[in-house]
Amino acid sequence: MQKSNIPISNIRFFDKTPTVADLERRFSRFLRGFREQRCATEQVERIAEDGPTETFELSVNSLSTQDKIKIERRALRYVELQEAATGMQHLKTEDRNALRRLQNGATVSRVSNEHDADVLAATLHEEMPWMGPATEHIWHAMRDSVRKGRPSIKFAPLLLLGPPGIGKSHWARRLGKLLEVPTTVVEATGEPASFALIGSQRGWGSAGPGKIVETILRERCADPIIVVDEAEKAGDVNSAKGLRFSLTDGLLPLLERMTASTWQCPYYRVQFDLSWVGWVLTANSLRGLPEPLLSRCPPLELPPVSKQHLIGFARRLGEARELPDEAIAAIEEIISMCRGDMGGPSLRTVKRMIERAEIAFDRPLLH
Repeated sequence: MQKSNIPISNIRFFDKTPTVADLERRFSRFLRGFREQRCATEQVERIAEDGPTETFELSVNSLSTQDKIKIERRALRYVELQEAATGMQHLKTEDRNALRRLQNGATVSRVSNEHDADVLAATLHEEMPWMGPATEHIWHAMRDSVRKGRPSIKFAPLLLLGPPGIGKSHWARRLGKLLEVPTTVVEATGEPASFALIGSQRGWGSAGPGKIVETILRERCADPIIVVDEAEKAGDVNSAKGLRFSLTDGLLPLLERMTASTWQCPYYRVQFDLSWVGWVLTANSLRGLPEPLLSRCPPLELPPVSKQHLIGFARRLGEARELPDEAIAAIEEIISMCRGDMGGPSLRTVKRMIERAEIAFDRPLLH
């Protein structure tokens, strides 16, 4: 993957912001120098006109009270204008320091060429073939980004619809690892309000930036993958005054590239370009998902995982964990003994079986 930096906010940074006292000294020094030069020029002109016997003196070392008032006023105005130019004049020092991580922009990752896009998609499909529709979506997006010379991969928001336990979130994490970008998961069941995702305004007891901005600042990355797990279970969240703060409502402007590119963080009150963020939503059913969300994220229906795919997944994961062949074979036998072709355990269950087998083989022998 190739890395580059892009600006993602409308804030400006200055290497050094002078204080009012510094500016007053600079302005005073300039004024004295200017008057001294003017005095010397006038004195030369008078000598030329009246002869060498004529002298002319002008005090330049002292500044009047009116001079000092003007200097102070201009110094204050200069500092105010520079503060306003940063776009952070309303923030505390600690918040400015947090945003300073974006002084040189944020990194984005892109696939070098279409061949690399093909290899990445093939790797993802080989590991999780039942996620074929989602992998194909990303594959076309990668090739399109390469052809258009984009600094990063842009893909339309994904809504993965399928039964629980087929690895929808695992697929999103694996995608982030292959693309070499951070992945952040928001659990809709435990964080149904929009605050966890987008943050909350100052004045609230738990005011702070949301997980999107936190991820961008922590990783200095403009194109993380944000996973909203079990989005259909977010439900409605209303305040005592009847205001809505549901997770899906907070998502809507972020799923549109035009509004995401000029999104304003409610906590920092600073504009961010979130159009590079990759969105992956997961759901077990469409019940509970609002129509505006479905129009922005047409669902991709995914089938249950077959026993054949589960056995292949167990072998790949077991080999990656360096489990003995007999342990992997035992897990494969358990999966094959399940009734029906689609009656195997879930992907989560297979992962737990691998983890328990790993613990068992790493456990010291008792004598």
